[in-house]
Amino acid sequence: MRAKNYVGVLQINQHQQIQILPKIHGVTKSESKTVLLKMLKTLGDFPSKSFNVASLSIEAMPLFEVFIRLYIREMQIIIRKGLQSSYYPVEDNLTVYKGKMNFSKQIRHNLTHRERFYLSYDEFGLNRVENRLLKTTLVYLNKVSANELNRKDIKQLLYHMDAVETSSSIEHDFSLVQLGRNMIHYENALNWAKVFLNKQSFTSFSGDIAMNSLLYPMERLFENYVGKSLKHLLHDSNWNVSLQDRSYHLFEKKFALRPDIVLRHSVTQQIMIIDTKWKVLENLPSRNYGISQADMYQMYAYGKKYGTNEIFLMYPLHDGFHVDEDIVFTSDDGIQVRIVFVQCEDIEQSLISFIQTFLS
Repeated sequence: MRAKNYVGVLQINQHQQIQILPKIHGVTKSESKTVLLKMLKTLGDFPSKSFNVASLSIEAMPLFEVFIRLYIREMQIIIRKGLQSSYYPVEDNLTVYKGKMNFSKQIRHNLTHRERFYLSYDEFGLNRVENRLLKTTLVYLNKVSANELNRKDIKQLLYHMDAVETSSSIEHDFSLVQLGRNMIHYENALNWAKVFLNKQSFTSFSGDIAMNSLLYPMERLFENYVGKSLKHLLHDSNWNVSLQDRSYHLFEKKFALRPDIVLRHSVTQQIMIIDTKWKVLENLPSRNYGISQADMYQMYAYGKKYGTNEIFLMYPLHDGFHVDEDIVFTSDDGIQVRIVFVQCEDIEQSLISFIQTFLS
């Protein structure tokens, strides 16, 4: 098995998990886990949109248990705001008549039981599909969780959902989910339920031994982490931050150029381009520090199309890389690519330093 540039967790069976954390130099395993969770918060498709990493007590908790903890937090919000009731369809074989007769099942089940009626009718209560899916997720996680605190909180949540049945057809129930205005607080928990119940991963992997895979490509995580943090820091400035900008193509609407971050000044019209790379550079100037030639071709194309010579390649800082001077590459026609580094464990301070140096 090769993780390559993926981080996250692979659950092999109920008692075995493989935890893959980002390699961030100079930090402990617990600190690396904290940085990873901060990065995950910036992903648009990560189920929990906001949470306080410090309040999760993740030091001794495996990553899969942290994800379970986040689902528990979403469920606690739902219980606090109140489980939603609604009319939901029911099919049953009754001795009293109500609703509509299901004739095909009546013939199949009651041909010799004239006193019974196989009926379809609507009933009002908590047993709607959304609640069934959430309870089914809790039941599943109660079986696979090995964390005492998680299991304790799951049992408390199940107590509040005693009137709700578990789902007999997960895929079918997900197709019936409807989130109205009074159900917004259900959205994150249902997204987690989809991850856990459908064994849904955020990436694909080969092999057939993993029960549950929650893997994330580090390139995308690092790009989102830097982009969203920079957008937050510059939200009240003259700089407009565009992520995955699609303004230009290489050839007549073909081969789209998508730089990670494009900065445009609303007054001076100055343009800066930042591309993030999750890679450890080498202390070898003779080998261009291990910077990919293909990346430099890409930066040159950005400079030409966007009409700017202010281009930055941004890498994570690590202890093994030391240079005494700035790394800058300048082409003979004026395109300049500058190499900059950020500390993942203190991203805001790193980006503030970048802003003060190059944007002020």
